[in-house]
Amino acid sequence: MACPSAVPGTVHLVDVGEQQASSKSKDGIELVPRPSDDPEDPLNWSPRRKYLAMAMVVVYTFGTGLPLTLQYSVLADITRDTGISTSTLVEGTGYMFLLLGFGCLFWQPIALTYGRRGVYLISTLATVPLMVWTAYSKSGGEWYAHRLILGFFCSPIEALPEVSVPDLFFAHERGGWMGLYVFSLFGSNFLAPLIAGWFAEAYGWRWTMHFGAIFAAVAFFILFFFMEETMYFRNTLEGLEDDAPDSTAVVIPVSEKNAGSDSSHISQAPAVVYEKRTYVQKLNWFVVMDGHPSTKHMLKTMYMPFVYIYQFPIVAWAGFIYGINLCWYNVLNGTASPVLASAPYNWTSGLVGCIYTGPIVGAAFGCIWAGAIADRITLWLARRNNGVREPEQRLWPLLLTAVLSCIGLIIWGVGAAHEAHWALLAVGLGILTFSCVAGGSVALSYNIDCYKDISGDTTTSVILIRNCLGFAISYGITPWYTNMGLQNCFIMAGFLSLGCTLTFLIMVWKGKDLRRKSAARYWKYAAESSSAH
Repeated sequence: MACPSAVPGTVHLVDVGEQQASSKSKDGIELVPRPSDDPEDPLNWSPRRKYLAMAMVVVYTFGTGLPLTLQYSVLADITRDTGISTSTLVEGTGYMFLLLGFGCLFWQPIALTYGRRGVYLISTLATVPLMVWTAYSKSGGEWYAHRLILGFFCSPIEALPEVSVPDLFFAHERGGWMGLYVFSLFGSNFLAPLIAGWFAEAYGWRWTMHFGAIFAAVAFFILFFFMEETMYFRNTLEGLEDDAPDSTAVVIPVSEKNAGSDSSHISQAPAVVYEKRTYVQKLNWFVVMDGHPSTKHMLKTMYMPFVYIYQFPIVAWAGFIYGINLCWYNVLNGTASPVLASAPYNWTSGLVGCIYTGPIVGAAFGCIWAGAIADRITLWLARRNNGVREPEQRLWPLLLTAVLSCIGLIIWGVGAAHEAHWALLAVGLGILTFSCVAGGSVALSYNIDCYKDISGDTTTSVILIRNCLGFAISYGITPWYTNMGLQNCFIMAGFLSLGCTLTFLIMVWKGKDLRRKSAARYWKYAAESSSAH
């Protein structure tokens, strides 16, 4: 099955000239990966069924992402009521981010072996009692405990949707739907403080946490009745479909001309009977499909993400870019409340939450830029490249995000240092969030485009790097801007962001060489992976 000479991620995506694709959508775009004949193959689902499945991913992302981040605009209220220091609350959130990354090492292999649905349901259901426990926090130790456990159980939010998207959509569609997921992730995180601020003023911070529990419970019931399994094992690898033998059995009909003659010598392939799942079967939490990986292989994938970080530099770089964008998101959360709650603004928790309106708008535009527009740019570049798509074609939208992240950070920091009008600060945060969402989405899509058939595991690698960087900045941001001052701190941060994101130019230059050098390892791992059945 393996073909070390083929470059991972390089696929023929668009027909140009006289080329003929074996399986095409409109506009001559090849369907990559090639769908099977099975109507239960998620790639063959009707648009309505696909959209419902993606809507459930969004419900899960909001159902866990919003409760996880309700505390950002009520930190002062929690400290005043419980005596738990703000530094302890922030550190607890940092530990939660750490577990959101490392928890993927446990949940992702289970989801890749026995199904996505059960992991989604367990994660959402576990959020309910943990948010209730949060409402009764009385000490720093308790705060650390439920943040750590929440991080573990909610870690699928970081890596599993990135698997569900390619389950459902073809290569030329992934960017847009990945952008929707990233918008849901960041959007839920920005919407939470906005809701929590006003909710806390009306009912207190403890009932804000109860609201998070109720929200997760409602999400669980929606998911239980409407989410179906999207796991499907294929016998081909993306980019090698034309080299793989067709394993689909077909019926060879007997013509009417030969119907009356002796047909005992006519060779007829056995018909494949595809079983359609009933609604009751769709409610099963986990499934055991033919060709699923063994338990031994599942246990192996719990440590393979560390191996992939070392063996595939592109995976490490994608994690770095996603992590840098998470850092600026954490900078926003770590400075918004201290800046706006003090003079000259003296905002209440409700008003502090309102500043997140700018980031929500920025996240929406970032989703469009890194999704639908990036997909179109990739197709345009593929047509110019004789119909061949290279994953690096997707990186060019980072040119805009690099510049805007720098501008957004400087507007926020310098504006706050000079006590600028709050509207200017909101604009700065919106610009910054545009870059965070778009940058994270592009990094995820690039990782999947490069190494699709091990992307379930490499996504975990990306998340581990991302969350370690996020954890580090959670500790560093307060002393950073306290010692340097808001203006110098954020000017430095802006140019750091610019320099880090512009490293995509190195990947545009050398990315294919790196993929070519890693080809033998990749095809070996891909043939062994859960995606290669």
